[in-house]
Amino acid sequence: MSDAIAADQLRLLIERIERLEEEKKGLQDDIKDVYNEAKSTGFDVRTMRQVVRLRKMEKHHRDEAEALLETYCAALGLR
Repeated sequence: MSDAIAADQLRLLIERIERLEEEKKGLQDDIKDVYNEAKSTGFDVRTMRQVVRLRKMEKHHRDEAEALLETYCAALGLR
């Protein structure tokens, strides 16, 4: 009996994951549509993606990444 319960539980978990994956795909499509809208109105999508990525970071991590970028650019003579 416990094997049947475990199999049912596993099936339910898999089905939940599949539904969430479908929802995630829908959200990714929505995000793509927003970026396309931004591009069609003249915004630079690559820069927008960088801003979104930076806004996800905590300030100290963002500061550290900016300092490393500055250091690397200076070492390569880009600044």
